[in-house]
Amino acid sequence: MKSVIALALLGMLTVPVHAQSLPEWAYPVNPTPKPPDATKPLNLPGSTKSYTQAQIDDGFNPPDWYPQDHPPMPEIVAQGRKAVNARACALCHLTSGGGHPESAGIAGLPMGYFIRQMQEMKSGVRKGARATSMIPIAKALEEADFKAAAEYFSSLKAPLWYKVVETDTVAKSYLGNGAMRFPVEHGGNELLGNRIIELPQNDHSAESRDLRVGFVAHVPVGSIKKGETLVTTGGSGKTIPCAICHGAELKGLGDVPPIVGRSPMYVYRQLNDIKIGTRSGAMTPLMKAVVDKLTDDDMISIAAYLVSKAP
Repeated sequence: MKSVIALALLGMLTVPVHAQSLPEWAYPVNPTPKPPDATKPLNLPGSTKSYTQAQIDDGFNPPDWYPQDHPPMPEIVAQGRKAVNARACALCHLTSGGGHPESAGIAGLPMGYFIRQMQEMKSGVRKGARATSMIPIAKALEEADFKAAAEYFSSLKAPLWYKVVETDTVAKSYLGNGAMRFPVEHGGNELLGNRIIELPQNDHSAESRDLRVGFVAHVPVGSIKKGETLVTTGGSGKTIPCAICHGAELKGLGDVPPIVGRSPMYVYRQLNDIKIGTRSGAMTPLMKAVVDKLTDDDMISIAAYLVSKAP
């Protein structure tokens, strides 16, 4: 399936889509930010560093809590290009490339695939409801920046970033800093329904852009098994088995990206964007046949199964 995510990690929008047709749980919108605290020092376990929240949210010098956990970062990853208002990669994708649910996990992506996505965003070929942050950054950067970032992130092993839980209920949550969901204090639970809700394993770690503590993906009961059938067999012709393009272990082949262990919200979002015609790119036609017959429930199940197969 050059298919269930070769594009699930590839191009995004061409046809405008009404906001009401996009499920809010999968397409988070940044809330009005509250002014970050520029005085209170924050710390993380095992780190000798200290940052204020204002420093943590600095797009041109995001925190590097554990420099020993990664190779030296190129300037574009660590600091971006302030002169052209291109924020550092590490702000949203972290120094580990693990990313957050509202962005993308980019560690371990093939270099060719990575560079192609940047080129397509720069040229306007790749768009999307959640690509609005990346498009101006890509347009402001040069090929040398694409290559430096690609070399860095492709050299990293994707972190074990998600725990997956099948459940009927989930903690009530709200959209907070970075368009991430956080549980409402003393808010109790609500029905999960036909959604995927990703919550931090530790709220402070998530807001601090900690690369050692990830997220819990809450998925509907029975979705992992249903997703396994669709991913491995195609579900009696409903779709195309993913291994055809992504390899027997779904860890990618050549420039076709790995699709296991990544944010299920992100996976769903890419499948849905392709299905409704809001994502384009060089490989989109190959993915179109994969998603045409899939229902919302099918795409949620595929995403649930793929995150459960983290290497």
